[in-house]
Amino acid sequence: MPGPSSPELLPPVIAVGELEDLDDPVLADVRWYLDGRSGHAAYLAGHVPGAIFVDLDEHLAAAPSADGRHPLPTSQRFAASLGRLGVAESDTVVAYDDTGGMVAARLVWMLRSLGQQAALLDGGIWCWPGALDTAATFRPAVEVPARPWPDDLLADADAVTRAVASGVAVVDARAAERYRGDVEPVDARAGHIPGAANVPFATNLGPDGRFLSPDELRCRYATVGIVAGPDRPPADVEGRPILYCGSGVSACHGLLAVERAGLGRARLYAGSWSAWSADPFRPVATGADQLRDA
Repeated sequence: MPGPSSPELLPPVIAVGELEDLDDPVLADVRWYLDGRSGHAAYLAGHVPGAIFVDLDEHLAAAPSADGRHPLPTSQRFAASLGRLGVAESDTVVAYDDTGGMVAARLVWMLRSLGQQAALLDGGIWCWPGALDTAATFRPAVEVPARPWPDDLLADADAVTRAVASGVAVVDARAAERYRGDVEPVDARAGHIPGAANVPFATNLGPDGRFLSPDELRCRYATVGIVAGPDRPPADVEGRPILYCGSGVSACHGLLAVERAGLGRARLYAGSWSAWSADPFRPVATGADQLRDA
């Protein structure tokens, strides 16, 4: 199996027409809504034929804690979830949602970080050319070994602080109004991590809801200091850029965009703003002095 930085991995984002080039991929519907609507109900109302339903809270996160609203599950818990879903470590997974990949990117990033073949379906369910299905799909359970999360692709709050101090790019993937601190609908304090720039995840997409080209993404991320270069080895972990969002979900969209742009593998601050803002000893910045939204 290819390793986390292996060039043998699939591209992080693929078009619907590329599905036919894959050998029996597992399709995963990963719909979830911040406003409390049921992703599973949306799945049952119509999904890509053969797709299984993957629940963000049940399968892709641990319970909310001081580590954030959607902490990464332990490697053992994630392996158990994959096993119950019937997703073997040898399976290729293509995930989608109906929000431009905002949620499905979390599953794709988690699998890719473990070296498993996984990609985001560009355009999500809206790009599916055929009829949708309303019958739930279940796969036989399988045994999946626990694979440790790679240290070189993760950052904690102290690593974020060191990155800012040393000039390593730290990027906030939330909407600009939350970055500025104009509004904060969910977390303890409004604003952003001091020194972080802002590239809202939605701006990785064009008007048609599909990802911008690699060249366009490369230009966007260059404005916040993420530039082309050789993929960094684990020993150079402190030099990897860091992305965060509200709870470590939409930041994965940015991580896939950075990879699609040919800019290597950045790190995820999984606790993100939900963990940072809940810690009264962590400083907060407001305003748009480091906004990069064009």
